[in-house]
Amino acid sequence: MITIANTPLWVSIAAFILAALVIGLAGTRMAGVADRLADRTGIGEALFGGVLLGGSTSIPGIVASTTAAAQGHAELAFSNAVGGIAAQTFFLAIADITYRRANLEHAAASLVNLMQAVVLIALMILPFIAASQPEYTIFGIHPATFAILFGYAYGLRLAMHSRTLPMWGPRKTLETRLDVPKEAKGGGRIRMALFIRFGALAAVLIVAGYVTAASGAAIAAKTGLSQSLVGAYFTAIATSIPELITTIAAVRRGALTLAMGGIVGGNMFDTLFIASSDIAYREGSLFHAVSDKPYFLTALSILLTAILVLGMLRRERRGIANIGFESALIFVLYIGGTALFITGG
Repeated sequence: MITIANTPLWVSIAAFILAALVIGLAGTRMAGVADRLADRTGIGEALFGGVLLGGSTSIPGIVASTTAAAQGHAELAFSNAVGGIAAQTFFLAIADITYRRANLEHAAASLVNLMQAVVLIALMILPFIAASQPEYTIFGIHPATFAILFGYAYGLRLAMHSRTLPMWGPRKTLETRLDVPKEAKGGGRIRMALFIRFGALAAVLIVAGYVTAASGAAIAAKTGLSQSLVGAYFTAIATSIPELITTIAAVRRGALTLAMGGIVGGNMFDTLFIASSDIAYREGSLFHAVSDKPYFLTALSILLTAILVLGMLRRERRGIANIGFESALIFVLYIGGTALFITGG
């Protein structure tokens, strides 16, 4: 596990707060650059958010999970992965609260985001299938890991295809914010400058996210908390701060499809944490080395994602406290799931 060794508790707390502030500033700027790049490249907000924005902000998490697995902490690695997916889906409910014009699921519904969410559910079911069967590995890697890697690549291909040749689309309403480019496609010099800026901001987020994960883990380690709890609610949330900041920043810019894509596509990318952790874990199958606690988080993540899909299909304009019923339900279930996780032993 990533730690800040031989430092007083107050140093770890100070490092955590400083890194979070840096992530806040860099994440806000990154959302703006990503919005412009989505237009300049012609990729679109949903795919750009899911692949580049979601992937870049997820790097600290994959470093934390892989490092933990390599050091033999299977429970920590797995919990960090699925805990991050649950937390980031919860962040969408928070983002919905900040968007007052309409429900986020209504305004940001897109075929690409729907497809990514469905693929995400399928990928999260694979660990359950693996755990239900006798342990079997190929060079220390469970076959389910190869299925996750293939499923992610194929799901990404389907999402890209759905953007170029869509067979379905959300009905346009007054509240719908379609992914309409604000800048013209092209402009090679401007595009290159934006990519350089995006890369620099991603590097800042990686370093700040690393420090956040390390300091958060150090704080947790000094309190004697369990690996599953540390992974699910310390390192997972700490390394997910970039997603929260960039999502809210994108919503404030009006880039709603980018915000939704950054979370849904980022969560799809986060399933690779499980695959990388199983590869790094050298003591057998990661799926058989963990307790029921990480699988509870996995089931909760599947439930929250399914509710999000329902929200994008149902597209309620306004709901409880001007947020969608689905967002409110995600909020309640995540809090309730957290309480069950902590009190369940």
